[in-house]
Amino acid sequence: MNTPFIQVVFSILRKDLRTELRSRELVSSMALFTFLSILVFSFALELDREAKQEAVSGVLWVTLVFASILGLNRSLASEREEGNMDAMLIAPVNRIAIYMGKMLGNFIFTVIVGVVLLPVMTVLFNFSMVRPTMILILILGILGLSSIGTLLATMTVQTRSRETLLPIAMLPVVLPVILTVVRATNAILNNQDMMQTLLTIGLVDVLYITLGSFLFEYVTED
Repeated sequence: MNTPFIQVVFSILRKDLRTELRSRELVSSMALFTFLSILVFSFALELDREAKQEAVSGVLWVTLVFASILGLNRSLASEREEGNMDAMLIAPVNRIAIYMGKMLGNFIFTVIVGVVLLPVMTVLFNFSMVRPTMILILILGILGLSSIGTLLATMTVQTRSRETLLPIAMLPVVLPVILTVVRATNAILNNQDMMQTLLTIGLVDVLYITLGSFLFEYVTED
């Protein structure tokens, strides 16, 4: 008898959140990486204030993309090494529910890092980043990264060179997300209309979640 879909999703999510609360390893490593990256970018652009303001959107999203890759690698590698993934795959549960549970966990961890990053960037770049619309774009952009990233990380975690293979596989695929969210972030910072860009991000997110749900079962087959 299969366990109900929603119950599986929230059981996996609860497990990931509980594990992170105990270890504080995943979010802390992602946060440290983002802070050091932002600090380096800030110092590198310090001599040119105009370039610093123009680059803030790109700096934010490039940093979040690589932090997401770091988190995905650690999250899925831990599941594989401890045998949790194998246990979930042989259990009588819907594999789409496994994908959704892992994706939501990765999404929440990256959103936490992103929300903490906004006030830090406000201080270092002297540009108001803490806005409701910015948090909305942050959530939608990270949802796209996490949805396709979870699928690709599940594929690459089974290889020996997963640390280098995931960025190679993921960066070209998430390029539509990066371009769209950078454009939306620039629109917010310059007080321009972003409705069309917002709809584009939503469509990309739906596409990535649909693809991830459909392909996850094939990716996890031996």
